Amino acid sequence: MSRTLDFKQYLGGADNVQMIEMLPDHQRTFTYNYDTDITNYNFTANYSSIVVDAITYNINNGEPNFASSNVIGYVGAVSTSVPGANIVKTNATAGTVDFTIPKNRYTGPLIPDARTNVVITIVEFTWENTIPTVNTFDSHRWAIIERYSADVTAGNPTSDASFVAITTTGV
Repeated sequence: MSRTLDFKQYLGGADNVQMIEMLPDHQRTFTYNYDTDITNYNFTANYSSIVVDAITYNINNGEPNFASSNVIGYVGAVSTSVPGANIVKTNATAGTVDFTIPKNRYTGPLIPDARTNVVITIVEFTWENTIPTVNTFDSHRWAIIERYSADVTAGNPTSDASFVAITTTGV
């Protein structure tokens, strides 16, 4: 049997995922405070854009609901590295670092006010502490619902030349 991944399977759970909506040409900076010296920490980030078949919204609070969303494919590269300039240790001894989610993560067509074939860019921000004998890694993920604006081509992302349909096999 062949089926697509549901959104929870794709993310591996939602415990450390923050959901936001952004226009593709916008970027956003977040300050992380580790409250410890991060001089020996290494930081990296990458992202990829997926397409989910449908999302619904909670009518009481407006939050997206992915309970029945399935990942049907991806657009663009499987993974794109975020430039190092988007990660700045603002005060290493105090433990603060600024991470900027880059703009133009996905530049293909978007359906205005989409509820079907929605592009979601998953950005993963990873840190590694190199001081312990065995380095420790952790990460934080942002799931960005890419929203249409006048600067974006209106259209179905599944018709984008870079769209790749995905399926899994199994039960």
